[in-house]
Amino acid sequence: MNLIDELTWRGMIQDIIPGTREQLNKEMTTGYIGFDPTADSLHIGSLVPILLLVHLQKAGHKPIALIGGATGMIGDPSGKSEERILLSKDVLEKNVQGIQKQLERFLDFSASLDNKAELVNNYDWFQHITFIDFLRDTGKLLTVSYMMSKESVKKRIESETGLSYTEFAYQIMQGYDFLWLYENKNCKLQMGGSDQWGNITAGTELIRKKLGKEAFAFTCPLITKADGGKFGKTEKGNVWLDPQRTSPYQFYQFWINSGDEDAAKWIKIFTFLTKDEIEEIIHKHNEKPSERLLQKKLAEEVTRFVHGEDALREAQETTEKLFSRKTVPAEMLTVEELENMDGVSKKEFSFEKIQSGTDIVTFLHETGICTSKGEARKLIQNGGAGINRKKIENPSLNLDAGWLLHKKYILVQKGKKNYYLVTVK
Repeated sequence: MNLIDELTWRGMIQDIIPGTREQLNKEMTTGYIGFDPTADSLHIGSLVPILLLVHLQKAGHKPIALIGGATGMIGDPSGKSEERILLSKDVLEKNVQGIQKQLERFLDFSASLDNKAELVNNYDWFQHITFIDFLRDTGKLLTVSYMMSKESVKKRIESETGLSYTEFAYQIMQGYDFLWLYENKNCKLQMGGSDQWGNITAGTELIRKKLGKEAFAFTCPLITKADGGKFGKTEKGNVWLDPQRTSPYQFYQFWINSGDEDAAKWIKIFTFLTKDEIEEIIHKHNEKPSERLLQKKLAEEVTRFVHGEDALREAQETTEKLFSRKTVPAEMLTVEELENMDGVSKKEFSFEKIQSGTDIVTFLHETGICTSKGEARKLIQNGGAGINRKKIENPSLNLDAGWLLHKKYILVQKGKKNYYLVTVK
């Protein structure tokens, strides 16, 4: 199966320039994707472009990961309702280094490969270009009407916030990246999310006008959730690839808590399982949906890909301890197990208050597990609170020293997914 066919059945192709399939079938082709350094870690929304590069390399082509050290100073208006806060050079450099370190884990940079991966930073070429040179040599190649016709530009111009010249220039800067890579790296293909189509085609237009050459591109649909919620968002915010920001346990839990419809779609996009393997898993899942075989396989494959085998095993063990019916009672957990539970947030509470006794509503509020006493009462009344793996239904319950595990800890559950270890001192 060729690359385009592979990505098509996985649901990873939306827009494609005519001739792209033929180019990929004809010869080893260099293709790139850009990553915006708005943070020092990528999140799971960035997994799709990463996977596109991995698929490209697996199909025998050469991937280039571009980090936008220069364009990151400007900010991409695509899909944004207002202008981004501009980051300092120091922050950008920190972000670039963090993203580069992550990308090196997913692509093969072995020097012995004909199609070894490359990392580039567009600051390396933009830093040498003067404003006058850029306007004269590149700016004249795209008309204002052409740039205004882009959907991302039209939406912002018609909005209350408008669009600054800085952001308006973003598409021609990204287009120049493609032109530079075409000239210097023989890069004939650009990929990205569907929100990047306007920026990508600006690059193909620059290549056509300046070089008289043909360039190619395709995009992947933006990932959505069946319930309308934003993909990659949880109660705690973004799901990051950095284990310091999102622990492997929390990462694993994001995937394992997906709905059936989402999991059936995402397992095609986010794993390298074959079509036959996926169809078999879905069939088995549909026979016994309560066992959530589909979600478990999805979580296993993606967590292994991002964090490795050891982290996957730890995440599964933590999940087993916290969620499985076979798990030992909280009273049987060792101090080491309590202290090292991955994905469990740490809180503190006054020993004096526990010793004299405190009601659970006050406890949940003062530990910061609930933002208010009202939220704490509502949580208990709705059956969403647990102490030491015991469901709590009485908002007047008094917590005292008898609830302490190893005379020091209280394990709290909030809803289905959130656990806290409260140290009493």
